[in-house]
Formats: sequence, structure tokens, C-alpha cells
Amino acid sequence: MTSQDAEADESETSVLRFENQSFLILLLAVTVAFAWILLPFYGAVLWAIVGAVIFAPLNRALLTSMRGRSSLAAAATVLIILTLVILPLAMIAASLIQEASGIHAKLQSGEYDFGRFIQRIFEALPAWVTGILDRLNLTDLAAVREKLAANLMRGGQLVAPQALSIGMNTLDFVIGLGIMLYLLFFLLRDGRALAERVKQAIPLHADQKTALFARFADVVRATVKGGILVAIVQGTLGGIAFWFLGIHAPLLWAVVMTFLSLLPAVGAALVWLPAAIYLLASGAVWQGIGLIAYGVLVIGLVDNILRPFLVGKGTKLPDYVVLISTLGGIEVFGLNGFVIGPLIAAIFMVTWEIFSSSRQTAGDQPAAPKE
Repeated sequence: MTSQDAEADESETSVLRFENQSFLILLLAVTVAFAWILLPFYGAVLWAIVGAVIFAPLNRALLTSMRGRSSLAAAATVLIILTLVILPLAMIAASLIQEASGIHAKLQSGEYDFGRFIQRIFEALPAWVTGILDRLNLTDLAAVREKLAANLMRGGQLVAPQALSIGMNTLDFVIGLGIMLYLLFFLLRDGRALAERVKQAIPLHADQKTALFARFADVVRATVKGGILVAIVQGTLGGIAFWFLGIHAPLLWAVVMTFLSLLPAVGAALVWLPAAIYLLASGAVWQGIGLIAYGVLVIGLVDNILRPFLVGKGTKLPDYVVLISTLGGIEVFGLNGFVIGPLIAAIFMVTWEIFSSSRQTAGDQPAAPKE
């Protein structure tokens, strides 16, 4: 090969490299632009993907019974989701707004006095407990009331914007719901083909892509079925107990317990235990004891019984990872962070697992013999 041929080959290689780099830049630019366009509706896209993963078995069963008519099966699945999930949630949300408005009015009128509530609890405590609280400077009711108000204000700053976005921007909520259902239909109908196309486009080894996609589906199912569904059951059981005991606004407290049950280190006990203490302090001893027993034996054991049954043990993230990722997800993404946070954490962990195992496999391979 002459020097002119070598220079021509080198020039052609440089041009080809430049074209590939230019195409990658273009690909990155249009991908970022497309993500930017979808950003206002990322919640609808997220829940459409989650719904497609969760209800894929139902869609496959309907597809079999409908003799392979994929469009009809997907439409029937969406209709079932709308009837059994979305409409009941909408009715619960309407009732919840009414209860929350009633409690807010009573707080404004002074009918609900947290200071009196705390005073009754302190009066019912044994002397050794009040002595410990006194040494910790927790017997100053005014200071405790101020701290409680500050914590409630911080919690309100977190939840109120989400509630206002649904209550005040009803049109945006309806549009987002419509987009979610529309995407859900196509993801149920064409989800497997779309997943294969995405899998082929990802520049990773086949075993890495298989592990990543499998872990993604497992975490979505574990988060929704093993997290949200278990939390809903715990909140429902707590609300039933509050309704039976005549505690005001049981639906509101049930929703609060549902959200708290999503956090491993917090749980619904943060609601029902103070309620039980208040019942004991106000003279309703048997009701307080019954609520404590119910909370420990029924509400507290739901997680240990239902979670392994729904998702198994292999997909469960460590509790500390769930707690940190959930709180961080809520801080960044709002209520959608309940799913996004643990999902990002799980993908982070499985990515590092794949990286570590690939390095270990490469290290275990014998070195090539020198010639």
C-alpha cells in the first residue's frame, strides 16, 4: 500500500468518525428536546408505564380470551382500570376534600385545640415519664405547640401544592388523566414490541440489558404492589378502626396513614398511636387499649403478611434505601416521587451490581498466552 492510499484511508476514517460523532450529537440533542416537550406531562407518562407493567398479566389474560385481538384486549383493560381504580379514587378524593375542609374550619374556629390535646396526654402520663420529658425540656406546652405548628406547616408546604394543583387546575388534571389513559392503551397493546425496540437500541451487552429491564419491571411491581398497595391496606384498616371508635374524619386519617405507611421508618403508628394515647388520657381506656392491640396485631402485621405474598422477597429493597429514596423523590418530584425515588435507587443499585459482576468476571478470566 502506497503512502497516498494510506493517507486516503486515514482521511476516510476521520470523515467517518466525524460523521458518527455528529450523528451522536444530533441524537442526543433531539432526545433532550423530545424529553423537554414531554416534561409537562411526565407524571402521565410515568403512570402509564407503571399501569402497563402492573396490569400486563390482566391484559395477557384478556388477549387470550379474545383470541388475539390486541386492540380490544387493551381497551377492555383500560376500561377495567378506569372502573375499578380511577373512579373509586376520584370519589375518595372528593370525600377527602370535604373532610379536610371541615377539619380546617374547626381548627380556625378553635374547636380543635392541640394545646388541650397535649395537656390531657401530659396529665395522664406517669410521674417517671413526665420527669424524663421535663429533663428533655418537653413539658413546656407553648414550645411543644409551636414545634407542632411548625412541623404541620412544613408538612402542609409539601402536600398543599399537590392538592391545590389537583383542586384548582382541574383542566390540567383531566388532560393529564386523558393522556395517561391514551398512552396506557398503546403501551398495553404494543408494549412488548416497544420494549424490544428500546432494548435493541440501548448500547449494552445482551445480559446487561436483560438484567436491567427485568429489574425495572420487578421494582415497579414491588413499589406499587408491595409498597403502595400494602400502604393502602394499612391505611384502610386504620380508617376503619377510627370510624368504629367514632374519631372524627376517619377518611382523612386513613389517607394520612396510607402515605406514612410508604415510609419504612415511620408507618401508620405515627397516627394511630397518638390517637390511642389520647383515648387513654381522656378516660376511654378500653378503646385505647383496643386501638393499640389492633394497630400492633392487625395494621402492623399487614406488611409482613402481604408484601411477600404480592412481590416475594427477592425484589425488596433495603428499608433504609426505600426511606431515603422515597423522601428524596418526594422532595424533587412531588407525589410522583413515591415511585420515581425507589425506581431510580433500584436502577442505581442494579447498574452497580452489573458493573461489579462484569469486572469480577473479567478478572476471573485467564490472561491470554503471550506469543
